[in-house]
Amino acid sequence: MCIRDRMVVAYNMSGWRTIAGILKTPKSDVSVLIVTFLLTVIFDLTIAIEIGLLLAVVLFLRRVTENTEIKIYSEQLDVAEGTDLGKHEVLDVAKGVSVYEIDGPFFFGVATKFDEMMRTTLGTKPLVRIIRMRKVSFIDATGLHNLEILIKSSQSEGIHIVLSGVKPNVRESLEHAGIDRLIGRDHICDHITKAVVMANGIVASINAANARQ
Repeated sequence: MCIRDRMVVAYNMSGWRTIAGILKTPKSDVSVLIVTFLLTVIFDLTIAIEIGLLLAVVLFLRRVTENTEIKIYSEQLDVAEGTDLGKHEVLDVAKGVSVYEIDGPFFFGVATKFDEMMRTTLGTKPLVRIIRMRKVSFIDATGLHNLEILIKSSQSEGIHIVLSGVKPNVRESLEHAGIDRLIGRDHICDHITKAVVMANGIVASINAANARQ
């Protein structure tokens, strides 16, 4: 193969169009490309791919953590909010009930973020905390551990915990960790409507018991 043919093959293999496209992506993706390129030149392709892949995973987890929101609702809750449903159903949340919605996967980064948010709102102690998990696609060991700590600390203060919108795979993880036995299987609901009805009923029972005393 002559030098000219080798140059043509090298040019076709370089994928410069792909590289030019990547340079227009977010800086985190560009940084992975540059680090992988430099490691390939300095060491070898195997090391470069391993470290580049690890760096890409770390940056992806950071991006997911930053984009995951934790919302707090009280008094009223629109069931269709955050969905494509055209029909809006507004639920009346009783005084003494707080709704916390986790918008994204509940892994270690988000679990820490959720724990910090809960610590900042512990000054206002509701009678029932609803944790809405309709958008939680999975939960890892750290998320389960933080959730267990939250449940136990809430129960020690007389605060009930109700989980809402739990997906089947997430419910399986919760049951495997014993969360269902900790709060009661009936406190894990598949829809927010059931969770609000249960929470409002708990508040009504507590208020009625206090009125009789």
